Amino acid sequence: MTKVTKVKKSDENWREELSPEAFEVTRRAATEAPFSGRYCDTKTDGVYRCVCCGEALFDSQTKYDSGSGWPSFHTPIDVHAVETREDRSQFMVRTEVMCANCEAHLGHVFPDGPEPSGLRFCLNSLALDLSERESEEKTQAKQDQSASDEAESSGGG
Repeated sequence: MTKVTKVKKSDENWREELSPEAFEVTRRAATEAPFSGRYCDTKTDGVYRCVCCGEALFDSQTKYDSGSGWPSFHTPIDVHAVETREDRSQFMVRTEVMCANCEAHLGHVFPDGPEPSGLRFCLNSLALDLSERESEEKTQAKQDQSASDEAESSGGG
């Protein structure tokens, strides 16, 4: 996967597009309170995307309950989807996780996760947007309905 250009916007632009809370987390590296995020206990099948730019970051199939109070994943959807850097804030050394596309702060990664990676990507719900995966039945039903609607509108029904 090759990225041509990263999403770059001013703080003013980000403030217009994001909730105040999402702005603080993604653009100022704030952290939401543990067990407060909407995706902490979510089991919904889908793809977690960056709330800032919509980039696909993590698949729900890699999400697990770490007991940490934040949504946790063991593997990004693609090795190039996220970037990391050393974070020395709050009197400790951690590894910050960011969206590779727009540099949004997502959370942190720790070396205490399950296999296959052994990593725990501990993320803020406010930095994520879950796109639910539709089942085959729903997709087929929509296609069948579209074909039926099309036939009726063209006089075939």
